[in-house]
Amino acid sequence: MTIVNINMDIEPWRSINDGVMGGVSAGGMLQSDEGLKFSGRLSLENNGGFSSVRRSVSQDLSNATGVRIQVRGDGREYQFRIRQSSGFDGVSWSATFSSSEKWQQIDIALDQFTPVFRGRTVPQARPVVPSEIQQIGFLLADKTAGRFELEIRSIEFIGPEDA
Repeated sequence: MTIVNINMDIEPWRSINDGVMGGVSAGGMLQSDEGLKFSGRLSLENNGGFSSVRRSVSQDLSNATGVRIQVRGDGREYQFRIRQSSGFDGVSWSATFSSSEKWQQIDIALDQFTPVFRGRTVPQARPVVPSEIQQIGFLLADKTAGRFELEIRSIEFIGPEDA
C-alpha cells in the first residue's frame, strides 16, 4: 500500500550544484509532459562534478519501509537522496540507481540507503528513520562531463506489503 505519493509540482524543488564549491555544473528541475525532469550539464572544471535537486517533505512517512520511483533517463547512474533535517548541509542517505531510456520502476528499501556527507560515507550515522524524513532529492555525480536528463513520473513512499 502506498503510504505517501509525493506531488509532482515544480514549486518546492530547488537546485544545489557544485557552484557552492567553485564548480560550474548547471542543473535543475523542470516540469515535463510526464511529470518532472532533472536536467542540465555536468562539468568537472574547477574541481566540480555534481548537480542536485531537492525538496521538503511534510507528510507523515513513519510507516514507510521504502521508496518507489518511476524514471526514464540517459543511462547514467543517479542517486535518490533522503535528509532527516531541514538544513542545507549535513548527512544525507543515498541510494544509487542506473537509469534507462525506457520507463522503469525502481523500489529502494529504506535500509538500503547509505549515510553520506560531501561524497564520503558516514559509518557512525544511524539508519534512516522514516518519521524523521524531511527532504528528498536526486543527485548526479558520476564523474562524466556532459548533458544529463532524468524524467520522473512518480515518487512514492511504500509500506512492507508493496516491496
